[in-house]
Amino acid sequence: MDEHELIGKVQEGDEMAFTKIVNIYQHKIVNFLWQLTGDYQKSVELAQETFMRVYFKANKYKPIAPLSSWIYTIASNLAKTEMKKTRRFPSVSFEKAENNINTKFAYTRNQKNLDLIKDLREAINSLHPRYKIPVILKDIEGFSQEEIAQILNKPIGTIKARISRGRNCIKKGLEEKSDKINIFKNGEKANGRI
Repeated sequence: MDEHELIGKVQEGDEMAFTKIVNIYQHKIVNFLWQLTGDYQKSVELAQETFMRVYFKANKYKPIAPLSSWIYTIASNLAKTEMKKTRRFPSVSFEKAENNINTKFAYTRNQKNLDLIKDLREAINSLHPRYKIPVILKDIEGFSQEEIAQILNKPIGTIKARISRGRNCIKKGLEEKSDKINIFKNGEKANGRI
């Protein structure tokens, strides 16, 4: 059964079809939201809210775009709202700090790679949502620019520009971090201090 048939059955009230949709997209949506929010627990909560909206607003879905685009649109809108709240009331939980430490070690035990991953994560997290969301959709989730334009309801030119600007900001942030490290290391050698 393809996605359009599944959502059609959901529109008719078939809960098994809805369960299949959740099974197809659950992990992808949680990962996408985690990339945006940096908080695993919050990403799970937002994913649950996303799928609640998919179920209760299934009749609003029009088969002009892929079902995935519609689901990612709902998720990205929820994430934007959450990121606005977080900017107004920033907080860090112990669980979040612990999760970040644990996920680093899942990638590699090499300290240089850990530092690069940490720096890349910081550079992505420092992006404004208008750049962060398209970059994550393109470079991490693997959507085409046309699909991202549909998801975010923006012209393709705007999406191309935002991806380019976002990537440039990440590159600049990583270069600045690298320059600071090199200055520190060179200063150590010159002064003979640690």
